[in-house]
Amino acid sequence: MILTDTHTHIYSEAFDEDQDEMMQRAIRNGVTRFFVPAIDSTYTKAMYAVEEKYPEYVFLMTGLHPTHVKESYKEELAHVEKELESRLSNKEGKKFYAIGEIGIDLYWDKSFLTEQQEAFRYQIQLAKKHKLPIVIHCREAFEEVFEVLELEKSDDLFGIFHCFTGTLEDARRAIEYNMKLGIGGVVTFKNGKIDTFLNQISLDHIVLETDAPYLAPTPYRGKRNESSYIINVLEKLQSIYEKPVIEIAEITTKNSKDVFGV
Repeated sequence: MILTDTHTHIYSEAFDEDQDEMMQRAIRNGVTRFFVPAIDSTYTKAMYAVEEKYPEYVFLMTGLHPTHVKESYKEELAHVEKELESRLSNKEGKKFYAIGEIGIDLYWDKSFLTEQQEAFRYQIQLAKKHKLPIVIHCREAFEEVFEVLELEKSDDLFGIFHCFTGTLEDARRAIEYNMKLGIGGVVTFKNGKIDTFLNQISLDHIVLETDAPYLAPTPYRGKRNESSYIINVLEKLQSIYEKPVIEIAEITTKNSKDVFGV
């Protein structure tokens, strides 16, 4: 059984003490594809390091996380573009597989909304230019995210709505914009709500993720998350869709390949 974690921060400081052990636990659970989102320029070195360490398993993204859109966001966007251009011309064949994670987050701070919108739209345009998917971060900002997606909608706009926590209507709108829904630990929460309607969404629109080290699924909720726990997400989807875990694994991994091209 091949599993794909479409969103995991394996370079996080949370794994400094046991990164190898964490990776081996995930691999033993069938996770052989780790898609790694960016945050900002301060994490670039650490991301390249995990790619170097686990080259057959790790697929990197580049982008500026919305909570890191501050006064210097234009410098950060320039860094994203510089790294992207650099990889396009490297002789080792290394590349980025998405622009992410990008989007809008109004949970912590609303004062940079305009800048977040500008950064989000700029990075969508960058993704289109390079024919890459986007990976969206959205927290308490569904209408604001959809507003930007509406402005940028086109056949070459596609990707993943990471850590989807919206309503059934939100899910259907996201799918209309060529987005898969990234389903992780939240689906196992008693108050997560998405488990009440997810069976109305075809598995063809679903990909698996952990968002490690964040949002650990039940029974690890409140503890550090890791990619091996994707098996708990898979088991929850088994009960929702009433399909064998191996079938869900195959469908969701195929969906990830459709998005990332690998």
